[in-house]
Amino acid sequence: MTGRLRVAGDKSISHRSVMLGSLADGVTHVTGLLEGEDVLCTLAAFRAMGVMAKGPEQGRLTIQGVGLHGLRPPAQPLDMGNSGTAMRLMAGILAGQAFDSVLIGDASLSKRPMKRVSEPLGLMGARIDTHEGGRPPLHIHGRQSLRGIDYKMPVVSAQVKSSLLLAGLYADGETVVTEPAPTRDHTERMLRGFGYDVRVEGARVRVRGGGKLTACDIDVPADISSATFFLVGAAISEGSELLLEHVGINPTRIGVINILKLMGADLVIENAREVGGEPVADLHIRGSRLNGIRIPEDQVPLAIDEFPALFIAAACAHGETVLTGAHELRVKESDRIAVMAAGLKRLGIAAQETPDGIVIQGGRIEGGQVDSHGDHRIAMAFAMAALRASGPITIRDCKNVATSFPDFVELARRAGLTIAVVTN
Repeated sequence: MTGRLRVAGDKSISHRSVMLGSLADGVTHVTGLLEGEDVLCTLAAFRAMGVMAKGPEQGRLTIQGVGLHGLRPPAQPLDMGNSGTAMRLMAGILAGQAFDSVLIGDASLSKRPMKRVSEPLGLMGARIDTHEGGRPPLHIHGRQSLRGIDYKMPVVSAQVKSSLLLAGLYADGETVVTEPAPTRDHTERMLRGFGYDVRVEGARVRVRGGGKLTACDIDVPADISSATFFLVGAAISEGSELLLEHVGINPTRIGVINILKLMGADLVIENAREVGGEPVADLHIRGSRLNGIRIPEDQVPLAIDEFPALFIAAACAHGETVLTGAHELRVKESDRIAVMAAGLKRLGIAAQETPDGIVIQGGRIEGGQVDSHGDHRIAMAFAMAALRASGPITIRDCKNVATSFPDFVELARRAGLTIAVVTN
């Protein structure tokens, strides 16, 4: 893989840009927006609640905010598509509205756990009904008086933290969230960018209800999760040299960089700078010999979405790679531990599941057919495995790649990967 690439805009920041821009007073201009299906679902939801927006077109979106209390009742359920981020964050926003609403999603999202947000929101006074097992759809009852709480999160989840902070904008008093380990802090940074007072004291984040959001301009960095596929592809390919431009390197998201460096990747951070409160840089990576490692558990929350690609790096490394402390991977768009282990085995790699992780023995990747189970990150990860495979790899059920990275195939071809999309 060679060349210079700028991958799609950061999905987490794109979601939050649409949400906070819609709830702000004034006009918010967004550039670099990810135009994937997940973000478009979030935008469609706010349009259904009366928000006017122009675009997106080539990553540019102009949002006419309605203020924190300006949303209107939607005429039908709000479809979050495949996005757990959108559903959980929207639950916090909608819990504070003066109208009822229903959040639905696709078949994959409808299996994902939502009690982790509905229960703490309930402690704030929200009324949220879930389907059997605490899963979607979510029926959110409006006209509730929310109150601030002091909540110690039992699980590591930026989505839960963000949902409670967003609900805290509508609550009486102060909402305090304490994390068991650091998670991405895009919500806190962006709230500040919109002029809202957010206080961070170590693992504790505080917001007080009753404020307002003021419109601003947002330049969305390239998504480090999307960049990861190309970082891994270049790292495992002899003679590769790739420069990935304007990538977000938020300290709560750089686990993949740290882990690849521990494995011996020739990866250099260049031109580090700050754009709109978010740190960005260019990532320069060359092909190199990777070694298996025991992944430090403190890096797991910082790389939770990047593990499918990191598993491919482990499959190409010399020796054994051991991951523990990653039970969260079992409740993503798929059970990413089980699905990746099954796919690696189909390609001749020794991969043993554990309850909260996996053990991968690096080896020779063979050609074959794998099933992504509709999980976009797994599909893209196995596409990169083809760079080291002895034969072609066929990946089934890939349509959800468009949810996070609609330009993936085009950029992969530009970087030197031979890839074809077959529609049935």
